[in-house]
Amino acid sequence: MQEETVQPQNEKSLEELLAEAHARIEQQRDTMMRAVADAENARKRAQAEAATAQKYALERFAEGLLPVMDSLEAALKTGDISGVELTLKQLRAALDKARIREIDPKPGERFDPHRHQAMAAVEAPPGEPREPNTIVSVMQKGYSLHDRVLRPALVTIAKALEKNAENPISDTDLD
Repeated sequence: MQEETVQPQNEKSLEELLAEAHARIEQQRDTMMRAVADAENARKRAQAEAATAQKYALERFAEGLLPVMDSLEAALKTGDISGVELTLKQLRAALDKARIREIDPKPGERFDPHRHQAMAAVEAPPGEPREPNTIVSVMQKGYSLHDRVLRPALVTIAKALEKNAENPISDTDLD
């Protein structure tokens, strides 16, 4: 007697199972392609928004400077010193609003290489003992934006005395 493969009616044939598997694979491929396209669109949108933000980042700051420009031009036309002082006050307010802060160290403060740039090292004037690496004078103020230094303050710092036993002649002996 020969055995016949009898397939119950509720089971599917191999061709049907294969067709269903191919359909699921195609559906998953379609879902994956849509997700990839969505991610690419989101990336492009983010790039466009970043480019726009960068392009117009200074807009508010520039708007704050326009009245300063107007005041300065008016003060120069009239030759009024008080107008120039008012303009400086407006400029400081615009910088303050933009979170741009002065770096204006006082003599005697400790030199900070992250905020100051030493232009010269000198001995402190007589009668003013200064520790080495302290600020003697400020040549030009610096500025920072939030925590970032835009321009360091240009300073003169005190240097250590050079007299010692091995070098009896030093520039401190010259008068």
